[in-house]
Amino acid sequence: MPVYQLLPEVSLFPPTEEAEDDGLLAVGGDLTKERLLAAYSKGIFPWYEAGQPILWWSPDPRLVLIPEELKISRSLRKVLHKQQLEIRFDSAFQQVIKACADVRIRQGEGTWIIPEMQQAYTELHQEGFAHSVESWLDGELVGGLYGISLGQCFFGESMFSTRNDSSKVALVALVEFSKQVGIKMIDCQMTTAHLLSLGAREIKRKVFLKNLKIHIEEPTLNGSWNNSSASIKTKLFQN
Repeated sequence: MPVYQLLPEVSLFPPTEEAEDDGLLAVGGDLTKERLLAAYSKGIFPWYEAGQPILWWSPDPRLVLIPEELKISRSLRKVLHKQQLEIRFDSAFQQVIKACADVRIRQGEGTWIIPEMQQAYTELHQEGFAHSVESWLDGELVGGLYGISLGQCFFGESMFSTRNDSSKVALVALVEFSKQVGIKMIDCQMTTAHLLSLGAREIKRKVFLKNLKIHIEEPTLNGSWNNSSASIKTKLFQN
């Protein structure tokens, strides 16, 4: 299959079924709001490192978490019951996205969350499309995740943890929030043992795109989610 070259001035993408075996579909383009939202609505996302052109992906299979299928281990349930972590939504988006990059750098890993990606997603956050779910301990941000909300889908981008289970608690909070507001599918993009242990599962890309087409037609919960923390607290710590 060819890898398509995108033009900067056009927010169009080739058909996802023409992606390479590893999921690579296109190269180039830009990280404007219009381009990014068009990509996510078609099951495509950017993933590249510094020094590379922008690379656009649509992997097959796709890892997804259906909110009702979340698995909470006994040890995680104990963490929830202790209620030591405070959950906040959209209170520190820039801190979360930077922390997701910094943790990988400190661990000696490469990261796709380079400064221009951080800027692009921060702008999406300011437009009400990108959101963070945060775990706080004694006033310190210790874990969280961020992603894009479109229709009845949440497209998870990355998560980080500096305390045991703090990112898992944030994910549980996202799932409980999703149940409340009608988010039907959390896109986890790439398969990891960590996410599989929490109930995520692989599905064929064509199945993912079929479900995406249905869910993306529904209204997007646009704007800040900052006032949502209190509404899920009781339910969260009952898990």
